[in-house]
Amino acid sequence: MSKHLQHDLDRLKKETLAMGSMVEHAINKAIRALLDRDAELAREVSQGDDAIDRKELEVEDMCLKILALHQPVAGDLRYLVAVLKVNNDLERMGDLAGNIAERAMFLASQAPLAIELEIERMVESVRTMVSESLDALVEQDPVLARRVCREDDAVDAMQRRMFDTLTALMMRDPSTVERAVQLLSVTRHLERIADSATNIAEDVVFVVEGEVIRHAPHPERARGSVR
Repeated sequence: MSKHLQHDLDRLKKETLAMGSMVEHAINKAIRALLDRDAELAREVSQGDDAIDRKELEVEDMCLKILALHQPVAGDLRYLVAVLKVNNDLERMGDLAGNIAERAMFLASQAPLAIELEIERMVESVRTMVSESLDALVEQDPVLARRVCREDDAVDAMQRRMFDTLTALMMRDPSTVERAVQLLSVTRHLERIADSATNIAEDVVFVVEGEVIRHAPHPERARGSVR
């Protein structure tokens, strides 16, 4: 590998990790705004989305320039392909954080629903998946990446249970419909953030091991993981 290519790849990694940090911060703020019923904090998340969008374009442009100038092969090419996909997933996660923030602003102005939900448990699971997927990316750790893939099933199950609970509540009490629909949207956005974290983890496995596990059966996705 030439010195110029290594320099450009190092810079690309730095900017990708910077974007990951921005997105993780936005998600954490959106979640805090939701749980604390803090409309002002939610507004801050919405206002910060433009910076994430600009960073996405910057990272994409760097990838395309490296491809054009250096024509990388093998592991370097796999890395660039993965970064392009990770970049897209990170931008999507930033958008989803903004969507959660919008719902949080509405819910902060309404009385809480008198119902037990797994929202805090789901929030913590999603936070963990996002953090671990980015750690796996930084450390190029396929074992941790496979663990993230495995954790996605629990988030999906929580989202389904809350869908059933909120649907039943709306049928019993029509006055809850607007608030319940907003909470349903929150759970769906959280589930989609978890999906994007899983995508990033799958890309880490691809970069390190050269293996595509996106559509692999569950046992294969978890192969080599620490239980």
